[in-house]
Amino acid sequence: MYKGLFVGLVTLDLIYLSESSLQNNKKITATNYIAVAGGPSTNAGVTFSHLGNIATVTGAIGSHPITQLIKSDLNDVKVKIFDLKPINDNPPPISSIIVSQETGERAVISINALGIEASSNYLPKNILNDVSLVLIDGHQMEVSQKIAIEAKNQNITVVIDGGSWKSGFEKILPYVDYAICSSDFFPPNCHMEKDIFNYLRSFNIPHIAITHGEQPITYSADEIINYISVPKVITVDTLGAGDIFHGAFCHYLLISGFNFPEALTAAANIASSSCSSFGTRNWMKI
Repeated sequence: MYKGLFVGLVTLDLIYLSESSLQNNKKITATNYIAVAGGPSTNAGVTFSHLGNIATVTGAIGSHPITQLIKSDLNDVKVKIFDLKPINDNPPPISSIIVSQETGERAVISINALGIEASSNYLPKNILNDVSLVLIDGHQMEVSQKIAIEAKNQNITVVIDGGSWKSGFEKILPYVDYAICSSDFFPPNCHMEKDIFNYLRSFNIPHIAITHGEQPITYSADEIINYISVPKVITVDTLGAGDIFHGAFCHYLLISGFNFPEALTAAANIASSSCSSFGTRNWMKI
């Protein structure tokens, strides 16, 4: 059993499954609905916990009545919380998601961490006690930078979830051991995949991977580019698959005997299987 710290966005996700897609001035009826805690680092932490580890999610949650839904849900899946803004009485970020029953594709609207950025001054000195790995999703940059620096000083593995480029990532990258990015991750002046690899290598990041949904994963170890196939499944819902991938990757990375490509492969298997069921949690029941 390992202990992981997952730093970034915590949301309340309202997820609807619909037979039809969203259209202007049209009402649509959902065929299924769930409300769960979400956000990239949060979903990764839930996955990490489900695979038998101890996960702590670090984000701005606050004291608004809605946050009780988030706290109760994370308690149910045995994920601990360190709240960066415990006395904030504003509502937490709420993501509304519509998943197409026909294609499994989704539309998401959210404000992300806009307006709830926290100060690193509130971090306790023991935040990294017994932690084996830190994952950062880029939604709390000041806090993430301080944690990344301290993790590096303590030889704790640092992973980033590069879903998309966010200003401030450049301050965290010098401390990163594993950069796991999506095909939407474009740092400044990067237009092609080779540019992204070169940019991340300029920070001396030894392990880099770029996911492409159901297409093969591109990864670099020792500056050699290789590919990993992604299992084909009947897709019901792709929501959160990337976050689940990151959480599973963190788990397998820590297991003795799993090297970088093997951890990527094992994580891809879990992320793909998660797409066979609706929502970000139902795959755990299969």
